[in-house]
Amino acid sequence: MIEQTEMDIKPYIEEIDKLCYINSQKVLSAFIENRVDTHHFNMTDGYGYNDDGRDVIEKVYASIFKAEDALVRTQIISGTHALTVTLFGLLRPNDILLSITGTPYDTLHEVIGIKENKSSLMSFGIKYDEIDLVNNDFDYEKIEEYLKKNKVKVIEIQRSKGYSTRKSITIDLLKKVIDFIRTIDKDVIIMIDNCYCELVDTKEPIEVGADIAVGSLIKNLGGGLAPNGGYVVGRKDLIELVAERLTVPGCGKEVGPTLGANKAILQGLYMAPSAVASALKTAIFTSRLLELKGYNVEPKYNEKRADIVQNIIFGNPEDLIEYCKQIQYNSPIDSGATVEPWDMPGYDDQVIMAAGTFTQGSSLELSCDGPIRAPFIAYQQGSLTYEYGKIAIINAFNKLKWV
Repeated sequence: MIEQTEMDIKPYIEEIDKLCYINSQKVLSAFIENRVDTHHFNMTDGYGYNDDGRDVIEKVYASIFKAEDALVRTQIISGTHALTVTLFGLLRPNDILLSITGTPYDTLHEVIGIKENKSSLMSFGIKYDEIDLVNNDFDYEKIEEYLKKNKVKVIEIQRSKGYSTRKSITIDLLKKVIDFIRTIDKDVIIMIDNCYCELVDTKEPIEVGADIAVGSLIKNLGGGLAPNGGYVVGRKDLIELVAERLTVPGCGKEVGPTLGANKAILQGLYMAPSAVASALKTAIFTSRLLELKGYNVEPKYNEKRADIVQNIIFGNPEDLIEYCKQIQYNSPIDSGATVEPWDMPGYDDQVIMAAGTFTQGSSLELSCDGPIRAPFIAYQQGSLTYEYGKIAIINAFNKLKWV
């Protein structure tokens, strides 16, 4: 069955190699264009004034994304934090935030106020609404109707599926909806939650018309080496607003010490195309192998991918829990730990999370998690090398029962 899997996925592995080459060219060109030098590895502390390394990192990110400006900071602790800072930077009381990919990821519920929190956007008088996807596409009719009736400040599009059953948003589909929105409202700010999606295609959201895109450095672009951090890229005026929310008005991007992280962030970004390619290869290997064993998987091995996440739909909690345990047992760190569902901060349901990673919470490293709720889906992502990913999946596969 493993030999059959490798034979079936071979042409898709070759396509990923081509993608990796194109994105490696993009990253290397950005390094050369912005003259990254050894002195950019130097650290700053305190206020972080005159941090040339921090400044060049942000120029490199802007070049890769074809953006006017970028904010790349270790003071941002996660993708959710990056999104939160961005939303609070862009929105003011009585503004409307509209999600057109349905309800956002669980950890944003209290940020927005979907679940009550006294520090949420809604507690500051910001209004929120959402439009669900229809058959894994945008509901263009409802979007048009809503935009014509309401003056929306920010449209939020979450590309990755999160803990849902929908498909993730490809760059082509993203371009289609952005072009559509611009025929109705040229001024609305289009913000993209780009977590898990970077370098999965040859283009990024800014290149297809988005105003601002947000992500985490312990996912794709950290390359498995960045110790923490997040990024925001896009229009210069919007980045300034976000920077002043992260630091303070009047200082913005001028402050923020890097505390010795510059080298790891740059080296991680340099390795990111290869690491993302390995994660994609591991995902399609998993998809085909478990499909052959009889499991329901999404996406299929031969489908176009928009992120590094692979879903395995188990249909019962026992198999979900067992699979996550096997991933943990085949991890380089904490392989002796047995993971169990627990009440994780920011989630309504108990979550099981296998993450034997060098960096806590890194989902570019092989990890697997999911909420304990129907239809009991394992969300697997990452692997810094295809070889390590394949070994772990085969070992987990050998422990699974036939469905």
